[in-house]
Amino acid sequence: MSEPQSSFRVEMTINGRAKHATIEARKSLGDFLRDDAGYTGVHLGCEHGVCGACTVIVDGKAVRSCLMLAVQADGCEVTTVEGVAQADGTFHPVQAALREEHALQCGFCTPGIVCTLTALTKGDQKPTEEQMLAAMSGHICRCTGYQGIRRAITRLAAGEAA
Repeated sequence: MSEPQSSFRVEMTINGRAKHATIEARKSLGDFLRDDAGYTGVHLGCEHGVCGACTVIVDGKAVRSCLMLAVQADGCEVTTVEGVAQADGTFHPVQAALREEHALQCGFCTPGIVCTLTALTKGDQKPTEEQMLAAMSGHICRCTGYQGIRRAITRLAAGEAA
């Protein structure tokens, strides 16, 4: 009987850049993005999928990177908070709305919130305020009291973000 394979070669696109690596089978996507790929905007909080801080966008959907293995992202398009703004540094409308409504404090939860709302509002999608608030139920913020975040969501739902 042969030993199970313990490492795998993966290829994925992260924030528009191809990334190839050989990784352990058990490495989470969050650990891979932070430790191997250098995207430290991915914040690992609870590592149980509860807090939402590690949320990234995989093939257009918001996912908890602490719950997904990096090998599962092989061949995928991954966007972290570092890849949300335009190449010239112009904020994405989600980032602009959060900034305008002072929805940030310590910033630990912010990357995950940005990725969740960015995935929801991508392209022609027009989520309602209620849909965005429901998506926020998967994020824990200990600093803001959520009021600025709620105002930013109201702005996004009304199409008022820059």
